[in-house]
Amino acid sequence: MNWFSDALAWVVPVVLAVTLHEAAHGWMAERYGDNTARLLGRVTFNPLRHIDRFGTVILPGLLFFTHAPFIFGYAKPVPVNFYRLRPPRLGMLMTAAAGPGTNICLALVSGLLMHLDMLVVPERAPLLFKSLDISVMANCALAVFNMIPILPLDGGRVLASLLTGGARRLFDRLERRGIAIVLLVLMVPPLFGVNLLQSALAAPVFGLIEKILWLTGNGAVRG
Repeated sequence: MNWFSDALAWVVPVVLAVTLHEAAHGWMAERYGDNTARLLGRVTFNPLRHIDRFGTVILPGLLFFTHAPFIFGYAKPVPVNFYRLRPPRLGMLMTAAAGPGTNICLALVSGLLMHLDMLVVPERAPLLFKSLDISVMANCALAVFNMIPILPLDGGRVLASLLTGGARRLFDRLERRGIAIVLLVLMVPPLFGVNLLQSALAAPVFGLIEKILWLTGNGAVRG
């Protein structure tokens, strides 16, 4: 595959992974009483409504063309008024979990579509099967990454929904610094030849990939 088709094989599944992840948050929030995302036109599976110019296009593109050891991206966060969710704790938990849950569903669908090789010889549609492989990997990676228990990531929201009293107030104070901490851990150690986040997430990500492939009746990820 040339560089253009190889890039396309990455762009389509990554864009779908991050944009549908955000759409799911808005959809679930509406189920629990907050229609903020609906009013802003964000409860839609149209990727164009969720694309962030830098996070969805430029950043993944830079990482791809610089041969980074990982591809990372994000979409425009869907606005959620957590104070309007009813019941509030369950609403927060379900709204937060909807994003990673959608990524796991997308990985399962991609795994099932791999069985198209019974109808189409993979060598005749290399872009399709490459995209399906990448979709499984990207969605599993995004699901695991977002479940890191640090605000404002989804894992942080899930943890916050389970905390009460002083522990909850203390944890909430970390939200303003949470994403900065994640980005520092993500970007700085690799400059010194160390990738702490990649090392920490490798086992759960590849474990999830193996389970997805097993559940969908596949053996191993194609090279």
